[in-house]
Amino acid sequence: MLWTILGLIIIGLIAGLIARAVIPGKQSIGILMTIVLGIVGSFVGGFLGFLIFRADPQGGFLQPAGIIGSIIGAIIVLGIYVAVTRRRHVTR
Repeated sequence: MLWTILGLIIIGLIAGLIARAVIPGKQSIGILMTIVLGIVGSFVGGFLGFLIFRADPQGGFLQPAGIIGSIIGAIIVLGIYVAVTRRRHVTR
């Protein structure tokens, strides 16, 4: 259980850092938020993998993905975050 949580944090950090490098512009988030971004991206990637491939129905639809799925999910989540925060700054 501890190794699972530690692995999820490390994969989340890697996926979050790669997503921040891929998405253009400045994202004003810290290291903790980058880890959370990667973890959420991992679950988004797992959900998309389940929808597309029906890979592991016993694990359910909300499951962590591998590193590639985590990176893709983190890019999607960060793209949504950047779009929402830019829109909020423009309206003020």
